[in-house]
Amino acid sequence: MHIEFARSARSTVGIEWEIAIVDRATGELASVADRVLEVLDARSDGEHHPWITSELLTNTVELVSDVHERVADAVADLEGQLAEVRAVIDELGEYELVCSGSHPFSQWYDQHLTDKPRYHKLIDRTRWWGRNMMIWGIHVHVGIDERDKALPILDGLLAYLPHLQALSASSPFWAGVETGYASNRALMFQQLPTAGLPFPLADWASYERYVDDLVRTGVIEDHTEVRWDIRPSPRWGTVEVRVCDGVSTAGEIAAIAALVQCLVEWMSTRLDEGETLPVLQPWYVRENKWRAARYGMDAEIITDVAGTERLVSDDLRDLLTMLVPVADRLGCAAELQSVRETLDRGASYQRQLRVAEASGGDLTAVVAHLARELRNGVSPPRDAAASAS
Repeated sequence: MHIEFARSARSTVGIEWEIAIVDRATGELASVADRVLEVLDARSDGEHHPWITSELLTNTVELVSDVHERVADAVADLEGQLAEVRAVIDELGEYELVCSGSHPFSQWYDQHLTDKPRYHKLIDRTRWWGRNMMIWGIHVHVGIDERDKALPILDGLLAYLPHLQALSASSPFWAGVETGYASNRALMFQQLPTAGLPFPLADWASYERYVDDLVRTGVIEDHTEVRWDIRPSPRWGTVEVRVCDGVSTAGEIAAIAALVQCLVEWMSTRLDEGETLPVLQPWYVRENKWRAARYGMDAEIITDVAGTERLVSDDLRDLLTMLVPVADRLGCAAELQSVRETLDRGASYQRQLRVAEASGGDLTAVVAHLARELRNGVSPPRDAAASAS
């Protein structure tokens, strides 16, 4: 099977942001995305909105940026789309928007499937696990200038998967239960047949054979149904990082997208210089994913083939320093360094847990907190707010 890898400008960036709709009074998920999309389509001269789309469940809309050279421009694109969705939501009057890796307490059996053949087929095959996919994420695409760089960069990025997962972790609750995991979404999503960590593949021909095997045996219809945490995206000529939980603010998306863009450009440059990118053993990659899902920013991760272990937050701080020249070149220095703000104030899962504790375990307070963050941004830490007043 031949799979064409599209031409794409090097290190350009595109971002996808999944947004959930909730009932303003109860905090429960609200299956009204079809109503929202109908209004948006009507305002697009009756055509489907070019960038705002449906998702698996009718409680979700997905915002898709155009291709941009700078992270700031891609995020501004998403912010404009979010404003369009919010305008409709505010007109309806009964709903709010949130984003996190999971909803704190809604139940799968109350949710409705978007009426598309591909989704019906997915649920028919995966049943209970598929119906439980009440999950939201962000996907970051970065352009690759040569097809044969895609898989080496993918393999190299796996060493940084726990950094991205911990930074974005925002799903500590599931169906009303505190799971003990920073990212329960990470472990839920990998239950789908072609989701989870990618297989080690030697070259593009090996990837084509892999996809051909799955198509011939009826596992998938085409390569778009390979839902790895990090995957090549041949249609767009990108590497697509899909491991991140959904996050509540444009600032956090910008930070994560800048980190991904810088890592890909850094690796692409090393390949240009004839280097071989270091690759962790698959069993270390798998262990790192579990540790980041379980412990988030407190995870001790494995950083090299010798088995060296280090706190992920410490490794992230050094990584940000190392990538400064790359960020300067790409025009995302401020966005990259804003990762430090998440390190200092806590990732979304930590903020959610603090809200739940302060409210005596009331998870509706957590939903209200997520809605406020999406609307107003992240509040400064209490001690910083006090010193400013």
